[in-house]
Amino acid sequence: MPADPTSLRQALAEEIAAANPTLDPAWHDAVAAVPRELFLGDAAFRLTGRAWEPVRRAEVGQDEWLRMVYSDQTWVTQIDGRDAADATGPVSGSPTSSTTLPSLVVRTAQVAQLQPGQKVLEVGTGTGYSTAVLCQRLGAGNVVSIEYDPGVAARAAAHLHDAGHTPTLAVGDGLQGCTEHADYDAIIATCSVRAIPPSWFWQLNDGGSITTTISGWMLAAGLIHLVLDDEGTAHGRFNGDTISYMLARPHERPPSPRVFLLDGDTRSTRQAPGLLKEWAGAFVAQLAAPSAEFMTIESGIVLRDVATGSQVWTESDGEGATVHQHGPLRLWDQVEDALAAWQKAGAPDLTEFGMTATPYEQTVWIGSPTGPSWRLPL
Repeated sequence: MPADPTSLRQALAEEIAAANPTLDPAWHDAVAAVPRELFLGDAAFRLTGRAWEPVRRAEVGQDEWLRMVYSDQTWVTQIDGRDAADATGPVSGSPTSSTTLPSLVVRTAQVAQLQPGQKVLEVGTGTGYSTAVLCQRLGAGNVVSIEYDPGVAARAAAHLHDAGHTPTLAVGDGLQGCTEHADYDAIIATCSVRAIPPSWFWQLNDGGSITTTISGWMLAAGLIHLVLDDEGTAHGRFNGDTISYMLARPHERPPSPRVFLLDGDTRSTRQAPGLLKEWAGAFVAQLAAPSAEFMTIESGIVLRDVATGSQVWTESDGEGATVHQHGPLRLWDQVEDALAAWQKAGAPDLTEFGMTATPYEQTVWIGSPTGPSWRLPL
């Protein structure tokens, strides 16, 4: 029997609702109403090993394509600015645009506590799928969406037109917000940021909110909902969701040279390097060393500070681990101190983390603003 898009949409919505019983039924209905196949085009990338392989509708057939489209999965549509439709074979690089898995779209929207009648700025239109879901729930007249890549933005506009949605669309750096259509009741980002851009604060109505993923060059991430108070300070706590979005392009780390392991100063570790493989542990390490990137090697882990070239690598010594630190920053000292503070607090998950933020200073803390804390890089 040929695949039926309407039935597949309904099945996807029911799958998402079953996995998240707290989901507002209105978001279930939005997923069931938006034809995702209109937003994926005719090609997408699939990761095979270390390369991204283009998958084409014409090659896999309409039925298989629709089943792919209506799986609760992110489909990458662009790698380092190269569109899947233009790829002639497997490519390497990092994703720069995608259609996010539907469960994450509606989960983020629910964390944002979006309601009909609110004016919302979406940072990162992408394929337009998440924009369409917002339009279905909030009304197109309440949705403004901005996209960094002009080509991606043009395709999203066409997709939204075909789906019958008419939000306000803009092309530009979403980290600057979208001044011409401000002010907003809520800003929601479908990309991660290293810190909240100052312009977002200035384009919010009193009592407005920001929902985004705080991430960094270690690629650890935490989803947070912040509400602006009367004095212009935003407050909020992180959710326990183990989710992430692509970093906003201006917040991406610069290209890295090949890493050669250097001996430097050597000592035994006081904190297990394996803690960085835990979601909250990695997040704490990233807070402590915000300009470092994280890699794994057979013997342990590698941290490399992008700004100074300082380096850490670990190796097992049988009973524990040895750390090698090279360069002007003692990265592992910074990370160990943060991990020790986290463990002293009971090694909580991200639901015990919160954030206090202004355009000029942003701090992530454990427990309360008076607990262990780290400043984000502005």
